[in-house]
Amino acid sequence: MEEKFAKPAIGAIIERMINGKKHIIIQERWKENGNETNGQYELPAGKIREYENAYDTVRREVFEETGLKVTKILGEEDRIYSEDIKTINFMPFCITQNLANAYSIVCAHFICEAEGEPVSQTNESRNIRWISIEELATLLRSNREKFFIMNINALEKYLELNNL
Repeated sequence: MEEKFAKPAIGAIIERMINGKKHIIIQERWKENGNETNGQYELPAGKIREYENAYDTVRREVFEETGLKVTKILGEEDRIYSEDIKTINFMPFCITQNLANAYSIVCAHFICEAEGEPVSQTNESRNIRWISIEELATLLRSNREKFFIMNINALEKYLELNNL
């Protein structure tokens, strides 16, 4: 029997204060082979390329999916990089592993800040926009099934962190 392995991925909860309220970026998933997940709300995320470090993946995926430039990743300053053996230790905000459905993936989510304005759509996402965390809490609680499964735990943990 051929062994199959989970794919490593990175996701970003991008924060911004707008009119005195905390907002994050959400988008509607629109992948070529997205099937029933197309149209679901999701965070910017994607797979780690071979030998790409987690922080570079955050920056690349956020830019590719939103057009935003990441300026800060919570915890990046605490990473441990070993030049001699070429390894990096990092602590994401939340890690989610898919145990069924679609495909096997493990996604490390980071809390970030970014500059610029989001594009309206890319080849993988549509309706990219800022949403207040209060509106996010209402939307997630009333329409949980409308969210991509790999982001639900991270978003619920994030809302709890923000006392929502």
